[in-house]
Amino acid sequence: MPALIDESEKELPRTEIDRLIEEFLEHLEIERHVSPLTIRNYRHYLNRFSQWLKKNSSKSKPSVLNPEIIKKYRVFLARFTGQNGKTLSIITQSYHVIALRAFLRYLIKNNYETLAPEKIDLPKTESRSVKFLNTGQIERLLAQPLPSQKTGLRDKAILEVLFSTGLRVSELAKLDRDKIDLKRREFGVIGKGGRARVVFLSSRAVKWLEKYLAARKDEFKALFISYSGPKGNQRLTPRSIQRIVKKYARKAKLPLEVTPHVLRHSFATDLLMAGADIRSVQEMLGHKNISTTQIYTHVTNKQLRNVHEAFHGKGK
Repeated sequence: MPALIDESEKELPRTEIDRLIEEFLEHLEIERHVSPLTIRNYRHYLNRFSQWLKKNSSKSKPSVLNPEIIKKYRVFLARFTGQNGKTLSIITQSYHVIALRAFLRYLIKNNYETLAPEKIDLPKTESRSVKFLNTGQIERLLAQPLPSQKTGLRDKAILEVLFSTGLRVSELAKLDRDKIDLKRREFGVIGKGGRARVVFLSSRAVKWLEKYLAARKDEFKALFISYSGPKGNQRLTPRSIQRIVKKYARKAKLPLEVTPHVLRHSFATDLLMAGADIRSVQEMLGHKNISTTQIYTHVTNKQLRNVHEAFHGKGK
């Protein structure tokens, strides 16, 4: 096998594959309404593939793609070392392959002769353990912000809403205050993949939202705003919200790294442990497939726990 070329060299001239990648990304944006973050990631993964293909194949067009070329590309991904000296994790390699398979599906749908996406297997990964907070840890986290300060009051509302709803951080950042029905304790969101769903608030989350909004003296439509920086009163970004959660998790001295997604996991786990059915939790999380929600069942299957407690050791 010839030596695989590092992608760090300067980009080569545009090819047919490059043009089709741009068409595919525009298709995701305009027709599929995929989020900007997903499009950015797909662009990164597919551009990496395109650059590799230019350097390792005499032609760069759909018809040249075959299992042998893809195998060599997979070897490249497995051996790739970034500027930080680290190799790509198995899950990151999987993201590259997922993007490539989606691109191939688009090509075939548009009558291009190329490799069938089902010919490419995803890397086998270990089951990821779900990180979540128990009830005591949640209470410790929620108790950290100081409501006597305007930033503390805002942050208290953020944490309460995240745990009450299981929202993705991007969904939380997009919320506008005039879209929240505090009397009905609900609102609508457009989630991943453009899927709409109704989100419900606990009475506790509503109480802190009401206090936070009553203290606001501005007319900005964003629900959660920044009070710092040169401009001030701007919508909080997902990254800012992640930093806020991390800050209070450190103050609470919690035994794991807490992110907004850990609060999403905690929301789902709390529901299932209390006896909620998995289909309902799927709807509340906005998961397209039930298989995504099933990652929680191995830690929340109350029936299995009851069977274990009722029968384990009884035969001695």
